[in-house]
Amino acid sequence: MGASCAGSTTLGNALSEKLGMRYFDTDDFFWERSDVPYTVRRDAPMRSGMLQEAISRTDDYIIGGSLISWGEQWLSMFDLVVFLHVPKEIRMQRLVNRELERYGDIIYSDPERSHLFREFYEWASKYDDRDFTGRNIRVHEEWLNKVSCRVIEIRGDTTVEERVRQLEAAVGEGDRPPQVLRLGPSRPCSNPRE
Repeated sequence: MGASCAGSTTLGNALSEKLGMRYFDTDDFFWERSDVPYTVRRDAPMRSGMLQEAISRTDDYIIGGSLISWGEQWLSMFDLVVFLHVPKEIRMQRLVNRELERYGDIIYSDPERSHLFREFYEWASKYDDRDFTGRNIRVHEEWLNKVSCRVIEIRGDTTVEERVRQLEAAVGEGDRPPQVLRLGPSRPCSNPRE
């Protein structure tokens, strides 16, 4: 989990391939399919139920994305949570590149799509603002402090391969009580578990 364009989907897919586990992306459950993608939300009970139904069909799974408003049951559903934090400037450039790759110039040329892109960009740019009323780093850190499993944080602009190696090394350290293990560059943080 992490901010938009922190790399959760990319890492989830890489781990899925390496470990032979099913990968589920929360966006596939959060958003209904629509002519203009990512514009029609499902309510929390529906999306949570759909994801629970999907994971009930497999013993092992990887979920990528944020579950902060999906219900308290998700706090105890995992053996491990990985939190990715990438500097804002890098995330925002990734976001522009991803949206252009997905949709092309329509995000600039079509008035409706341009408006939606600008709204999304503005929303995503506020992730590191702890006072922002949308999804932000403070809300994620509060959620991470509530989960019943181990949390591994990877901070910085690292490659997928580096992230996978860091997780393999960290998981190889054996079973430990729930805790946070920060990987990557150190930084001041208000999270008391760090």
